Amino acid sequence: MGNIYDGAFRTILNDCRQMIIPVINEIFKEDYTGNEIIEFHPNEHFIDQQDAADKERITDTNFIIYGKKKKKYHLECESSLPDGRMTIRLFEYDAQIALDEGEVINEILTVTFPNTAVLYLRNYKKTPDKMRYVIKTPGGTVEYDVPIMKVQEYTLEDIFSKGLLLLIPFYIFSHEKNFKVYNSNEQRLADLKEEYRNILERLDKLEQEGIIGAFDKRTIIELSGDVIREIAQKYENVQKGIGGMMSGALLETEARTILNRGKDEAKKETALRMLQDGELSIDKIAKYSGLDVAEIEQLVGLRTV
Repeated sequence: MGNIYDGAFRTILNDCRQMIIPVINEIFKEDYTGNEIIEFHPNEHFIDQQDAADKERITDTNFIIYGKKKKKYHLECESSLPDGRMTIRLFEYDAQIALDEGEVINEILTVTFPNTAVLYLRNYKKTPDKMRYVIKTPGGTVEYDVPIMKVQEYTLEDIFSKGLLLLIPFYIFSHEKNFKVYNSNEQRLADLKEEYRNILERLDKLEQEGIIGAFDKRTIIELSGDVIREIAQKYENVQKGIGGMMSGALLETEARTILNRGKDEAKKETALRMLQDGELSIDKIAKYSGLDVAEIEQLVGLRTV
């Protein structure tokens, strides 16, 4: 798949890691609350090859979620046509992940394969609903499914109602087949822009409600812009219309962050002046300055150092 899509997927997982929880719940029918600890592991693995140099394989992501039980997961993001090679690569990754963390006690090797899934950004007639491993061993046959999440099957309502915000940067794939129409039809492009305006408004609301942070929102917007510029590079009007909207929203977010930072500094200066006067209690200074009591106490500590 394109490095842009690959990089966007890894970035949002690593920088906004709690967004993976709703996706895992959706794919594997788990019931994680979102308060679990997520531990990411290195993506680079070396596949042993007989009579040849070891081959480096880079997985999109593999991690452990510490819930009621410790569970290992491996996710891959794919945009190309299914041709069987992806299943082979997945198994190579899984086997190497299991071997890297295997244990040998009294000459007994124990390996744990991860819970693996694939996010397909594009749907083709050949895209299956699942993959399957069938491993025949001298001790018996082991087989299990590898679920597939088809990103294009999720509407905006699905994404927001299920908290699948990780999918937003890739939502544009659901419109890819209509790029030619959007590029030549102003009304259709306006409809698409309205859809993305709705996305930005809903992200703003989630930030105001404290469900996501400013950094999370900024990351979603930035990566959405990156993906749009890559996927629509042959369609100038789509690039300017939707890509420009994401760039504008990103600049607005950055400006708001700077403004809020300035407001915070002004509040701290006001609180410091009140502390210097020494006439008001910490509770009243917090009330009048708009800061928390803990922030005022921190300022007291800085003044006494």
